[in-house]
Amino acid sequence: MVEKLNKKRTYGRLFKHFTDYWLTDASFGLLLLILLFTVFVLPILIEYGHIDMVFVNLVFLFLFFTGIWSSRQKVLIFLTSGLFFTQLFLRILRFSNFPVEFYLTERIVGIANMMVFIFLNIRLLFRDREINVYRVIGAINVYLCMAILGAFVFEIIHLTVGHSIEGELNLQGIDEDFGQYIYFSLVSLTTVGFGELYPVNVMSRMLAVFLSTVGILYPAVVIAKLVSESKS
Repeated sequence: MVEKLNKKRTYGRLFKHFTDYWLTDASFGLLLLILLFTVFVLPILIEYGHIDMVFVNLVFLFLFFTGIWSSRQKVLIFLTSGLFFTQLFLRILRFSNFPVEFYLTERIVGIANMMVFIFLNIRLLFRDREINVYRVIGAINVYLCMAILGAFVFEIIHLTVGHSIEGELNLQGIDEDFGQYIYFSLVSLTTVGFGELYPVNVMSRMLAVFLSTVGILYPAVVIAKLVSESKS
């Protein structure tokens, strides 16, 4: 009985450490590694077929899962938990033998998850009016999350309208397209625009322009905000 009680307390402490960790500045460092892998490495692995699509989906689910612990407010915990378990349920259905396809619904919920995730990270970034190296890392995290969000929206446009971007690519309408969408989202966000890919309808064009605007304004606004916090 005593041994069981001690194990329960140990598990309870580990769980508390895990949940508390995502509210600390140090969590920005781990999140950066996950985002760098998702944005820059995952597309390469997908392109050359070195990774299973189940693992790709687990990476995104883990990102959304960490969002549950990024706030102490009950409303946000309820919202992030609801979105996460909805996403989890839809992805389980997709990899099962269920005859109905919910891919579009899954992607819409994914966009909602990413928007809330960005909001939570912005809250953590500017909390306590403090500036340190972790906050700079947090600013980079938000920037990369915006690129992922842009990729998701480009895919939604493609799924609903029939096309979003064209050029030197071959879209299949499944998870394997992530590399193409994240690439175009990044070159739009960074205002590089190499030209081999381009938006083909008004929605994708406006999204590309929006990402370019955010890519210009976000660093300036965040740097100004962080500098002002450090001086106050």
